[in-house]
Amino acid sequence: MSDRAFSVVRPGALTTVQDRGRPGHAHLGVPRSGALDAPAAALVNRLVGNGPDAAVLETTLDGCAVRPRLPVTVAVGGAPCPVSVDGRPAPWGAPLRVPAGALLEVGAVVAGVRSYVAFDGGVAVEPVLGSRATDLLSGLGPAPLATGAVLPLGEPSGPHARVDAVPQPAPPGELVLGVTLGPRSDWFTAAALETLTTRAYRVSSASNRIGLRTEGPALERAVPGELPSEGMVLGAVQVPPDGTPVVFLADHPTTGGYPVVAVVRERDLAAAAQAPPGTPVRFVRAGRG
Repeated sequence: MSDRAFSVVRPGALTTVQDRGRPGHAHLGVPRSGALDAPAAALVNRLVGNGPDAAVLETTLDGCAVRPRLPVTVAVGGAPCPVSVDGRPAPWGAPLRVPAGALLEVGAVVAGVRSYVAFDGGVAVEPVLGSRATDLLSGLGPAPLATGAVLPLGEPSGPHARVDAVPQPAPPGELVLGVTLGPRSDWFTAAALETLTTRAYRVSSASNRIGLRTEGPALERAVPGELPSEGMVLGAVQVPPDGTPVVFLADHPTTGGYPVVAVVRERDLAAAAQAPPGTPVRFVRAGRG
């Protein structure tokens, strides 16, 4: 393997390779996948001079540690966290130079859930269906990081950003998700639709890259039974038999038989990626808050 690579010293709870995903394959049963907080991933790529399609690392809660084989420019963003190089504090939210053989440590988040690590040249694992993204549902793409793994890096395509630091949105204290009702809102009572858009929910600890699960009042069905499996879109709010809404995220299944009461507008899903368990959730009619 070329020296343009890094080795994994500590993989963290769940660190995956992500890019903009593989849209356009739902008819084959392949989810889009990709970075859950797409704006954060795009920002760290810009900071190191990468194009928008470069692959980054997405960490979960407790970060990761890697050792590059050659000097690289790196940026860490998304959920705020401590960053260090060979034990010395380094900036978060800004480009930094990491010497060959140095230990880059991305620490546990101080807020939010997922941090993003970009390397100049991008993580150059072999693409599958046009994407380097790890899809936890289908198993496509590279495996989550493991201790001792060595991942290749691409060639830098441009200079890093000439900034000291850039502003990034704070993780949400309250998650407000704008929704459009349907396509199966008629399977729920009027009281259930009122409950969905007026009552408070909380993010469940069972949430993952497939879906943001909620805790709160159950939604009452007007129509019993289940649907034949039908197509599912990003942001679909599916309601399983326990009645509590699940918001489908990047690794969601492409079909499902539980009714979808509403769909979350896509621009709100990045905040969902950074909402830790216990975060209050409100579903509001799109355009009303």
